[in-house]
Amino acid sequence: MKFIISLLITGIVIALASWITPGVQVAGFGWAIVTGLIIGFVNATIGTILRLFTFPINWLTLGLISFIITVLMILLTDSIMGDKFNVSGFWTAALFAIIVAIIEMIAGSFTKKDS
Repeated sequence: MKFIISLLITGIVIALASWITPGVQVAGFGWAIVTGLIIGFVNATIGTILRLFTFPINWLTLGLISFIITVLMILLTDSIMGDKFNVSGFWTAALFAIIVAIIEMIAGSFTKKDS
């Protein structure tokens, strides 16, 4: 049940961020969920490998390279999904990543349970 709720929240976050960010389009709420899954999968596989190889420079730049890798993973997701998820460029993807992070932080503060 937690996985389904997490998928729905991811879909809402992607849909809301694409609505806020000019230059980003998602074909619908279902495609927003699929986009979130693909971004997560690409980030977990290819993104992790890239972060491993770029660790020394990432350490020197205080994590800037990690953010750039996340933006590149969003652009990779754009190329994988074709016309169902469109990002107009690198800077648009960077703005989209920032907005997604902010919305996820806000959503996380509402869904966080006290332990």
